[in-house]
Amino acid sequence: MTQDRVLPRVPVRGGGRASRWLTGALLAVAGINGAAAVQDPPAGPKELRVCQDPANMPFSNDKGEGIENRIAELFGKSLGVPVTYYSYPQRFAFVRNTLRYKLPGEDYRCDLMLGVPAGFDQVSGTKPYYRSTYALVFARGKGLDHIASGEDFLRLDPAQLAQLKIGVYDKSPASKWLARHNLVDQGVPYQTIDVNADHYPGWMIDQDLVAGKIDVAIVWGPVGAYFADKVKSVELKVVPLKSEPGIKFDYEIAMGVRYGEPEWKKQIESLIDKHRDDIDRILKAYHVPLVDESLNPVRY
Repeated sequence: MTQDRVLPRVPVRGGGRASRWLTGALLAVAGINGAAAVQDPPAGPKELRVCQDPANMPFSNDKGEGIENRIAELFGKSLGVPVTYYSYPQRFAFVRNTLRYKLPGEDYRCDLMLGVPAGFDQVSGTKPYYRSTYALVFARGKGLDHIASGEDFLRLDPAQLAQLKIGVYDKSPASKWLARHNLVDQGVPYQTIDVNADHYPGWMIDQDLVAGKIDVAIVWGPVGAYFADKVKSVELKVVPLKSEPGIKFDYEIAMGVRYGEPEWKKQIESLIDKHRDDIDRILKAYHVPLVDESLNPVRY
């Protein structure tokens, strides 16, 4: 779950838990050894117990306002059971402290984790329920309005590109992309994992981008689209990025259960199939950039 730092060592500005899950975990599908086998939960659960971060919008929060909260409530209604949450910040050892956490003589605290990258081996992953991508976010009216793709951005006049400050999270695909296209000097690195409880995924956008400390942000698409929509002081444009050979921007997102619970996993996958249209409506309500791989196949 590591990637060489491609930006020079400069003081970190801002930060945020932006990608602490979907930049940290997204980049690493190499993790911990498989967990010991456990028994399947009863066929008819009395409640749907969900692992969540209490302050990780647009995905989840303790008010139940996130994408994952709405999908969990959809599943709970379908199962005819209430939804309960076990909350823990997604900074360090999230899986170990939620899905795989129990004390002697006690049950696990939660049974389902939404929003994990497909292939993330710390959990037994379901089939994906959406695919999204990283995106450029910038303010309109500053000479970038015509940009509709990463290619358009790279075709900017070199003198204009040289003046831009581009915010990226360290260890993200954006860092590698800047290095490939000779834009390292324009990069402003932000920490992928920040222990400051006041920081959140959209910090780079609704704080530094809006304030003009950076000109462009490159973030995970659902984060960029959500916070761009929330900002009212300036009009922000979100441009999804396409993967290119050697640089993967788009990822499939799945749900996770504990290893050794195949029947529970099948039950969750049946809910994904049953409610796929409902899930798509929820994603679109949060402006999530959705990627159809068949329309944009890329070899890595």
